[in-house]
Amino acid sequence: MTFAAQRLAFAKILSNHYSQEEIGSFYHLLTEHYFGYSKFETHQRNEEQIPIEHIQHFSEALKRLEQNEPIQYILGETEFYGLTFFVNEHTLIPRPETEELVDWIINDFNTLDKPLAVIDIGTGSGCIAVALAKELKNAKVSAIDISVGAVDTAKNNAKKNNVEVLFKIQDVLGLKNLSGTYDVIVSNPPYVRHLEKEMMQKNVLAFEPESALFVANDSPLVFYRKIAQLAISSLKEGGCLYFEINEYLGPEMIELLVHIGFKDCLIKKDIYGKDRMIRATL
Repeated sequence: MTFAAQRLAFAKILSNHYSQEEIGSFYHLLTEHYFGYSKFETHQRNEEQIPIEHIQHFSEALKRLEQNEPIQYILGETEFYGLTFFVNEHTLIPRPETEELVDWIINDFNTLDKPLAVIDIGTGSGCIAVALAKELKNAKVSAIDISVGAVDTAKNNAKKNNVEVLFKIQDVLGLKNLSGTYDVIVSNPPYVRHLEKEMMQKNVLAFEPESALFVANDSPLVFYRKIAQLAISSLKEGGCLYFEINEYLGPEMIELLVHIGFKDCLIKKDIYGKDRMIRATL
């Protein structure tokens, strides 16, 4: 089969599932992943035969895409903050909004010369911790997660991106204190209420780990409350607590943080104009 024929097969088989733009993107992501070809190089090779050993890869990808499996899981990797990360069934797929949270922290701390201590709570793929370790050269970064599979993946991502991060398997809801004091405490915890499921894409619901996404309708701030209580005694003077948040619960977040003892609570909108992140200090 030629590359041109394979592209036509993608367009035909997936036309009832995705837009033509999405289908073209999937095809080019796969050719880049397996052959290292750019879009231009792929077009140049339209009439070339796909090596026999890779035809099965495309066939399997088509079947998985028909089941609405995210392309990131099919490839086994994705990009985040200019870095490449392994992702799998144990980890959420990093979002652009989380890149904005990372960028906020970097902009707040990258001009400081002193050593920094950073902890990422609920690290998942390790995308936040690894990106901060990569960009904040004077930072000692640690991270925790309840999932053994997630921590294993995060360790591989730190190694892949040539940074040192101390990872631990811990359940934050069961902690009495954090093992250290920090300049930055950051978390992107589960924050989607079960009542919001109907607004989510089917491929997210079917493939991404539910425990990393959802919280009960009657206690949507359970992780934020616990982390803020731990942070109140673990932040250094001048340190900051950062969260990615549910866009519908910004006022409740400010009320919670002020009640616990934080001040200067600032909500920041993401690129879509939604209340998506918050910073607080002591």
